[in-house]
Amino acid sequence: MLIFMQLKTQLYIDGKWVDGTSTIPVTDPSNESIIANVSVATDAQCALAVDAASSAFKTWPKTAPRLRGEILRKAFEIMVAEADRLAEIISKENGKVLTDAKGEILYAAEFFRWFSEEAVRINGEFRTAPSGDKRILVTKQPVGVSLLITPWNFPAAMATRKIGPALAAGCTVILKPAGETPLTAMAIVEILERAGVPAGVVNLILPVPSGPGIAKILKDPRVVNLSFTGSTEVGRVLLKEAADQVIRCSMELGGNAPFLVLADANVDDAVAGAMLAKMRNGGAACTAANRFYVAKEVAAEFTEKLTKAMGALKLAPGLETGAQLGASVSVKERNKIAQLVDDSVTNGAKINVGGKSIDGSGAFYPATVLTVSKDNPILKQEIFGPVAPIVITSSDEEAITLANATEFGLIAYVYSSDLKRAIRTAEALESGMVAINKGVISDPAAPFGGFKQSGLGREGGFAGIEEFLETKYIGVEI
Repeated sequence: MLIFMQLKTQLYIDGKWVDGTSTIPVTDPSNESIIANVSVATDAQCALAVDAASSAFKTWPKTAPRLRGEILRKAFEIMVAEADRLAEIISKENGKVLTDAKGEILYAAEFFRWFSEEAVRINGEFRTAPSGDKRILVTKQPVGVSLLITPWNFPAAMATRKIGPALAAGCTVILKPAGETPLTAMAIVEILERAGVPAGVVNLILPVPSGPGIAKILKDPRVVNLSFTGSTEVGRVLLKEAADQVIRCSMELGGNAPFLVLADANVDDAVAGAMLAKMRNGGAACTAANRFYVAKEVAAEFTEKLTKAMGALKLAPGLETGAQLGASVSVKERNKIAQLVDDSVTNGAKINVGGKSIDGSGAFYPATVLTVSKDNPILKQEIFGPVAPIVITSSDEEAITLANATEFGLIAYVYSSDLKRAIRTAEALESGMVAINKGVISDPAAPFGGFKQSGLGREGGFAGIEEFLETKYIGVEI
């Protein structure tokens, strides 16, 4: 397609698109063909990106908040106008179906709009000290040069959710996208360039392998902030790396979301919500429902209806008309999903639908519903694919106990016809977010983040910009 011949495939440093000394291929996971070859950043180019961001930080915070907001607003408008083009890029390099890709683009654009409005609302304080001897002046200042690391599953939304608040706050950034899906990030950076972002404020690098390159950047004393979205395993490594320079960190890490269907739930509503919570993005989301705890009173009906709905999904390449479930991002990722299912079956899981890899080329795995015991090993893993394991529970208390029996605590889902019961359950769940009778609650206007080993800090909402601000107290003699 012409659209893929016109893509940016270079690094973006100090307002210029530059070649690396080598390239890596970006593939279409639905057929394993090469879409493009993108530039790889050398250590020297990563250092140049830090130089550019550090230099730009001398002037960007002094730019009027209104102007910073207007640039972000312009980027939002371009993204919405070009949503179809951007969705095709995501679908092609990520594998997700076009409807999911278009939804992601519109969601991603909203972070630019939200933080364009927050740029002019950074607050402070001015008050008299209790002793009466001074005035207490509290102001907020941008943290400084920020390293942003984003994953492959939401290549647009995870970039804008970090870039938006960073730029609104007055920070300059270095974006490192996932090697599987760099084209979307490059397209967004190009949009920011068109929207008027000054040279050096946004830089894009792609060191391969990423670990050593990122470690060197984190040792540069000019880099003072890290925002990472990815696995808890990698997050732990980055936290250790960041500790040497005492770099501020916000971490949006792994999930193992429980989906509780209580005995009084409306089963049809619960199934509809489960399809959204499980199958958005083909299950490749940290917010995806990962474990289904269903009350024994409604378990048979829920399992039957969910199995029927999952089995009816059309599995096809993401850009194919009518596709409802696309490919995983790679064959390697698909094989991880298949292994988790195989291991669960070895440990007694019953397959209700799916459960077998698709023959032929492409990283496809079918929508799968399992019935498992409460100690099946699949319940301990973040599946990141279209697999729904169901556990039958005997009480609300048992469901809550099982739901909390994990090191993760990003999001949970509760279905009940009794709001009081649902809220009581939500408050008992060890999770940073809880959806009640709703399959999707992510919103740029709401704080996104988790408890326990699902991360540190919050993105989005009023809290999102705080990750890129320092609080300064000035005492004034009177």
